[in-house]
Amino acid sequence: MLDTIITGALDYAQAMSHWETTAVLLGVAYLILAMRQSQWCWYAAFGSTAIFSWLFFDVSLLMESALNVYYLAMAIYGWMSWRGGLNGTVKTHQQVELSIQSWEWQQHGFAIGGVVLLSLISGWLLTENTGAVMPYLDSFTTWGAVLTTWMVTRKVLENWLYWVVIDAAAIILYIDRELYLTALLMAFYVVLAVVGWFMWKADYHQQAAVA
Repeated sequence: MLDTIITGALDYAQAMSHWETTAVLLGVAYLILAMRQSQWCWYAAFGSTAIFSWLFFDVSLLMESALNVYYLAMAIYGWMSWRGGLNGTVKTHQQVELSIQSWEWQQHGFAIGGVVLLSLISGWLLTENTGAVMPYLDSFTTWGAVLTTWMVTRKVLENWLYWVVIDAAAIILYIDRELYLTALLMAFYVVLAVVGWFMWKADYHQQAAVA
């Protein structure tokens, strides 16, 4: 099994275009910079999603392309949000940045319930009207990513825990489709998400102590 995954990953890597490689590297850069709360993460996100939007459209994956257009918009929104430009903050000579926030359990319940409901609806629609593979899992990772990307733009601490679940589910999806390199990338994202959680949690407590 391991030999099959490694062989598949190497074959897939050889087939990757330079643009796809660039998009993947920018995606990794985005996560690492986001962990450090660097606003440069949104520049990396914009570049990565712009390339993926074009690549997916070019191979007629219209829904994936549309999702990346959403990511593109969120990169712009996130950049503005992290700089304090969407918080009604009066700017002075010193830039005011968005602080990390933590959601109450009611907010998490509403968010998770919404993702599950949307996943069930779109999963059923895909099952009834298309030949989509693993439609419910595919729907869950898509709607979960939509929500969690927005959580990142608002610096919600728990976004990293959401990403752990979403990326772990995506690993199953990509292995099923024999996209082994992408599955390995998602596994790397899970590790980064765990590290990001601890980094942001430490910053959150430090931020609360100063306030």
